[in-house]
Amino acid sequence: MKQTVAIACSLAGLVFFGGITGQAADEELKPASAIERALAEEIIGPALALEEVRVFNETRVPDMPRVRSAAEWQAKATEYRRNVLEKVVFRGEAAKWRDTPLRVEWSAVIEGLPGYRIRKLRFEAVPGWWIPALLYEPTKLSGKRPVVLNVNGHDAKGKAADYKQLRCINQAKRGMIALNVEWIGMGQFASRMGHYQMNQLDLCGTSGLAPFFLNMSKGLDILLSHPNADPERVAVAGLSGGGWQTIIISSLDERVTLANPVAGYSSFKTRARHGMDMGDSEQTPNDLALYADYTHLTAMLANRAALLTYNAKDQCCFIAGHALPPLLNAAQPVFDLLGRGGFLRSHINHDPGSHNFELDNRQQLYRFIGDIFYDGRDFDWREIPSADEVKSADALWVGLPETNGDFNSIALGLMEKLPRPFEGDPRQRLLKIINAKNYTALAKRVGGEGAAGHYQFRIGGDWTVPGTVFTPEAPKATTLLIADAGRKAQAGRVEALLAKGQRVVSFDPFFFGESKIKSRDFLHVILMHAVGERALGVQAGQISAVANWAAGQFKQPVELESVGRRLSVAARLAAVQSGAISALKLHGPMRSLKEVIRENKGANQMPEMMCFGLLESFDLPQIEALIAPRPVATAE
Repeated sequence: MKQTVAIACSLAGLVFFGGITGQAADEELKPASAIERALAEEIIGPALALEEVRVFNETRVPDMPRVRSAAEWQAKATEYRRNVLEKVVFRGEAAKWRDTPLRVEWSAVIEGLPGYRIRKLRFEAVPGWWIPALLYEPTKLSGKRPVVLNVNGHDAKGKAADYKQLRCINQAKRGMIALNVEWIGMGQFASRMGHYQMNQLDLCGTSGLAPFFLNMSKGLDILLSHPNADPERVAVAGLSGGGWQTIIISSLDERVTLANPVAGYSSFKTRARHGMDMGDSEQTPNDLALYADYTHLTAMLANRAALLTYNAKDQCCFIAGHALPPLLNAAQPVFDLLGRGGFLRSHINHDPGSHNFELDNRQQLYRFIGDIFYDGRDFDWREIPSADEVKSADALWVGLPETNGDFNSIALGLMEKLPRPFEGDPRQRLLKIINAKNYTALAKRVGGEGAAGHYQFRIGGDWTVPGTVFTPEAPKATTLLIADAGRKAQAGRVEALLAKGQRVVSFDPFFFGESKIKSRDFLHVILMHAVGERALGVQAGQISAVANWAAGQFKQPVELESVGRRLSVAARLAAVQSGAISALKLHGPMRSLKEVIRENKGANQMPEMMCFGLLESFDLPQIEALIAPRPVATAE
């Protein structure tokens, strides 16, 4: 009790003494109340964390190169395509899926339709993972015909969405062969998986993007295997996530000769500034921006034809006003350089102007197909009324295996053999995987009273981390305290540490506490991963920098305590990185990275954990072994 009183005196600037009457007199003022008030005070404000992560991500997105000749551009486009395919799409085990044979199983046929039939099928995108699809085929076929891969976005109706059916019907009625392919996480998959689970594969060192890409490339295989398919006339079109699919497959697979992405993507630079455009895991894959931005991918269509469609009042994302101009500014000079300026077109939809692939946008597609594939001759671009031919989801249902694969089943299989042994220095390998940051912390006191001082830690010129330093009389050592719930919830733990004579530096690393981004938080983390950085590396670098500062400032041993599962991982990594951390104590930590996969967590739940290839080489026990001989203690 005497020590508690001493602590209260040392925090006198935060505790009100004297003049206590009534109820307040009955409620003895405790040190925890003063500590709690100190921890609750704002240090960096609600906007700084968001602005800093925007700048961090935006400045790492590559600009379009300046090229002077068609040959120079074509060489660059070839390099971009090779890098993205080999270093982003087909990494790890996914490289084995790239050339798997096409497996297609055909089932029922819907006949009796005006001028076309619908053939049900399923195909294997990844070994053990089958995709349902519908082939809209003209009943009278002769010669070579254009083929169209119709992809859908984040619409729970999936392949049964009416606007998608109408598009396929109209293509078939015009003599084209149209494939309506289901998308991962939508339609028949809507209740089975989510796209944020793809990052479980990334954690295992295998590209989670690969199943999305193979879903599309196998669709093209099916279309081009049709005896009436014209390989010179291959189109892809889709809305939203389907627009993203369109730019990805069209830029990377040169079999596509016409692309119509609708409200599906923008530059990573645009996304960093416009939260509505942030994009999901597949749209923001690990390391893509190390090799190409979406501006580059758009320009890579210059030897084909592209219609970029956006909506004027899009309530979802990718509003025409900010999304379209950077893409045109990047791609038009390249199209012109290749003498194909007229093959890049754009359309802004005003009616209804919302997130849509309705009549106006569909007719723009038909017009573009007519101009490019039919030279505009005898081609009526107006939609053929077909609303009474739209089918129910049940009517379009395609049977799938009961044990059909998904992201989680693949990740569970991958992790069984992980981590794998490797050669070389394990510490250096670990720091490379997390893209560790060798930050320096500059501390600026910005408030607080007496023994409780508020600090802004300026770290590496990139980040401002808030923290409060509590100093008891005659401190024996320093404890750094971090917590998943943020420093505001740690009053009791701070009090306990002070009672042991510890100086306490309670601070909030990136993505937690006051450093947490207030809106669309996890999307900024996956964008960080897309530009080649790693949130775990940033967090560990921040913690290491504060540890190094504390060791130099106070000239005493520095211990690190982490509270909660998530920051327990960054805490271990920081202890590996910084020798200033003399001991590590983990409260309620994660025991294994495999928990992420066993619990089927997605990037929307634990974004910083989706560090590409970490589990491939290290699980948490192996990381802890690198901290030895310094002690690592665990408390539940």
